[in-house]
Amino acid sequence: MLDWNAYRVQLLAGVGEMGKLSPDTVKGYVTLSGAGTKTGHLDAKTRELIALAVSITLRCDGCITVHSAQAKKLGATTEEIAEALGVAVAINAGAALVYSTRALDALSALEAT
Repeated sequence: MLDWNAYRVQLLAGVGEMGKLSPDTVKGYVTLSGAGTKTGHLDAKTRELIALAVSITLRCDGCITVHSAQAKKLGATTEEIAEALGVAVAINAGAALVYSTRALDALSALEAT
């Protein structure tokens, strides 16, 4: 397993370097990331739980370490985080099932020729 704390520090330093090399890219990301906070429909902890579940679905280690830390900082319990991760597992399984039907459809198209 990773040393998640060291990785998070390394990652943030890398993002800082990217910000020097391509400031508009990082500014755009920061703007996009903050857009949801302006609507006020979801609280910060809920947004972080969603972000963490999406991080799992995307398999993004950087997102996992950042959003895990932020969710914990905002008071998310281990049980709440586990429930959000369970949603990610279910969505990934559902997506695999949906795409399995596409593979079967492609196979049917091959057999029809």
